[in-house]
Amino acid sequence: MIKRALISVFDKSNILEFAAFLRSKDVEILSTGGTYKYLKENGIEVVEVSEVTNSDEMLDGRVKTLHPIIHGGILAIRDNEDHMKQLEERNITTIDMVIVNLYPFFEKVKEDLSFEEKVEFIDIGGPTMLRSAAKNFKDVLVITNTSDYEVVKNQLEENGEVDFATRRSFAGKVFNLTSAYDAAISNFLLEEEYPEYLSVSYKKMDTLRYGENPHQSAAVYVNTLGTGMMNNIKQLHGKQLSYNNIKDMDIAWKVVCDFEEVACCGLKHNTPCGVAIGETVSEVYTKAFSCDPVSIFGGIVAFNRPVDAEAAQELSKTFLEIIIAPGFTKEALEILCQKKNLRLIECDYKASDEKEMVTVDGSILVQDSDRTLLEDVKVVTEKAPTEQEMKDLIFGMKVVKYVKSNAIVVVKDGMAKGIGGGQVNRIWATAHALDRAGDGVVLASDAFFPFRDCVDEAHKYNIKAIIQPGGSLRDQESIDACNEHGMSMVLTGIRHFKH
Repeated sequence: MIKRALISVFDKSNILEFAAFLRSKDVEILSTGGTYKYLKENGIEVVEVSEVTNSDEMLDGRVKTLHPIIHGGILAIRDNEDHMKQLEERNITTIDMVIVNLYPFFEKVKEDLSFEEKVEFIDIGGPTMLRSAAKNFKDVLVITNTSDYEVVKNQLEENGEVDFATRRSFAGKVFNLTSAYDAAISNFLLEEEYPEYLSVSYKKMDTLRYGENPHQSAAVYVNTLGTGMMNNIKQLHGKQLSYNNIKDMDIAWKVVCDFEEVACCGLKHNTPCGVAIGETVSEVYTKAFSCDPVSIFGGIVAFNRPVDAEAAQELSKTFLEIIIAPGFTKEALEILCQKKNLRLIECDYKASDEKEMVTVDGSILVQDSDRTLLEDVKVVTEKAPTEQEMKDLIFGMKVVKYVKSNAIVVVKDGMAKGIGGGQVNRIWATAHALDRAGDGVVLASDAFFPFRDCVDEAHKYNIKAIIQPGGSLRDQESIDACNEHGMSMVLTGIRHFKH
């Protein structure tokens, strides 16, 4: 039986209606600070916590409910005679319901506030009451989500009580929330790159229709700090995003974010199938499309500039799953929205993840995101690349970062002509990329050449310059091969494996 409820909420959505309902059931309401004032001003009969504790709020409200009379009333096990005897001796009345939501640290940590101001949004009393009530959930109903008011109201109306399964579920929600809340605070305060405990704080954005395959369930979560693409997208048109859509969109967006120039990336199965830079959105799409007009069908296309009508006309000629860009002109939307299922995603937030995580059975691997492109650039051949060849070599290296190892990208005039990746043998990746390219000029590799075979293969296709990390015991063999063929080679000192 619920006789007494404690309400202390920052988010006051629907609390007046729920408090009025509780009073209609003769539930006494205790409250604090702003919540007390809000309920009182709106005609809800309410008792201030300080009247119960005989202790005024102190330290600018930091200490309100942290008191034995409050926590004794919450934590006492009702069928434990000794607990109830202790309450009686101390004249403490039980609290049967705790309704608390927390200071908005998730939101405030994103704002342009000082460090000290952000610290003040770390809630202490709220999580303490929630955790106390959640531990004692058999006797104390705990509510932290405003959407659950209706659930409780319906059960009390129908049965006069809230069932065990609901109480347990609500308690679980508390620890789910406080663990994420504490993780966000931990990440805000800690300056260790790899702390002893990995604390992550993510909130469910959506339940997906299925995962990588239809028999796998899935959901998407976004970090509570509000950073990253998925926290900053706006879907303008089309079907719900799928698991594979989101994975593919992530890579396509990261590719175009690596370029200052107008850039386009076409992507299929988590691998770029066409990348180009140029002067206009229409131009870069046409160039990216020409790299692999077969694979781009049913793929993802990303731009780092708004899509205009001219580009939209070209895009509409092919079946695509997603187009993501910083914006779409009104005319472009009119053209593209004619395709019912095409997902149009607006995002003006550059890729920003500092860490990458991947699960393996029983653990999580964590590493820095691959943000360094070049380290120690050296021309190691008798012949140096031309200015345009060097631009294309750098372009190729930016693309190769996002191609599965072994990765080879063949480039000409600011566009990928052939992409070979995911092979267990580098010469296979090289041959595939060269064969796809036809008339490429330069070649980029994610890692060193252990043999000269890749150089010899590149020469057959008239490649003029190669860029690769170097570091093999046989580097000189590849360098000599370039000199024999009149090719130039640039070493970068940094590899870009992508497993």
